[in-house]
Amino acid sequence: MTTVAEQVRDIEAEHILQTYKRFPPVFVRGQGSYIFDTEGKEYLDMLSGLGVVSLGHAHLGLAQAISTQTKELVHTSNLFFHLLQGQVATRLAKLSKLPRAFLCNSGTEAIEACLKFSRRYWHTNGKPTRKGIVAFQRSFHGRTFGSLSVTSGTPFREPFEPLLPDVTFVSPEDPTELERAISTNTAALIIEPIQGEGGVWPISQTMADTIQSICTNTGTLLIADEIQCGLGRTGHPFYYSELGLQPDLIAIGKALGAGFPVGAALISEPVAKTIAFGDHGSTYGGNLIACRAALVFLDELENGLISRVAEAGSRLQAGLHSLAKTYSVINDIRGAGLIWGMDVEPNIAEQIVPAALNHGLIINLTAKHVIRFLPPLTITNADLDEGLARLNSVFEDVKTQTK
Repeated sequence: MTTVAEQVRDIEAEHILQTYKRFPPVFVRGQGSYIFDTEGKEYLDMLSGLGVVSLGHAHLGLAQAISTQTKELVHTSNLFFHLLQGQVATRLAKLSKLPRAFLCNSGTEAIEACLKFSRRYWHTNGKPTRKGIVAFQRSFHGRTFGSLSVTSGTPFREPFEPLLPDVTFVSPEDPTELERAISTNTAALIIEPIQGEGGVWPISQTMADTIQSICTNTGTLLIADEIQCGLGRTGHPFYYSELGLQPDLIAIGKALGAGFPVGAALISEPVAKTIAFGDHGSTYGGNLIACRAALVFLDELENGLISRVAEAGSRLQAGLHSLAKTYSVINDIRGAGLIWGMDVEPNIAEQIVPAALNHGLIINLTAKHVIRFLPPLTITNADLDEGLARLNSVFEDVKTQTK
């Protein structure tokens, strides 16, 4: 007799497009920082759905807010006003200091909006040939055509080329190369203040200073992709501000809906003034349920969650560095707040994630040899300590097996 998990996997093998290589567990419920599979096994979720489940699983306030909203009004289309879009936009403006928001459904849609708006800015200002985009190597901005065009890495891009033209990639560690790449044909520079998929690499202060200087001197628009590192993940509302950067556009998503799909492009007033009716749109963007979820998250964020993240982040950082001192296969620890990457010897790294699942710990591997940690922003000290203890057991197991 087949198990429920086997039935699920068999159905997916037949009918779901195979774009994800999934791990075996089939999850059915969660609570706080934990998630449970069909067999009742408990896992400590140190990935939170790739940074999405920001308030943990089964957050009562989120569940109640969404339930109430579905009984009142779900969707109106953007042809009409409703009560919530303006509230979300106002709160985001307060956090980011950018006064306008375009609400959409995901981070990659937010990137698409930012790219379009940067082109529109120069077209409106009489320089329609200023179309070039400069992006960083190791970047990841999404999988739709525009966002993929500013994402580096042959495996992501090659099967779908040609992508958008006039995109130049430069080293995120070479300010001189960046200076050479920016010209009067550059519409925008797009950056991740902390590169997530690329291996959790924070931008250096030297590079940040160069970015701000170049953008100020040339008028090049700065797009900050804070989809993964923004909205409190680092212990700050946004990480760009800690680097002294002043973006013209910001893309956000992931944490904003605490598990519900919602993203946004945040826009400066000079850019917003160049956008006309009909320039962009979204059928579902800014719907009432998405807005209600975003408001629940923003309430938590502004009521002490950011300071809690800073505290938890210091604890996680200390624990990861302690492990690095114990196990020589760990080469580096990078990150801030509750976004961390553990750079591990490649022959060991690929064993860590499946071994962690055996110990009831959810993490993932990115950039082939970097273990990524994105726990819920609400994770407790006890759960952090438990996660570090399980991770230690994982390294002990792998060490034994590789002797």
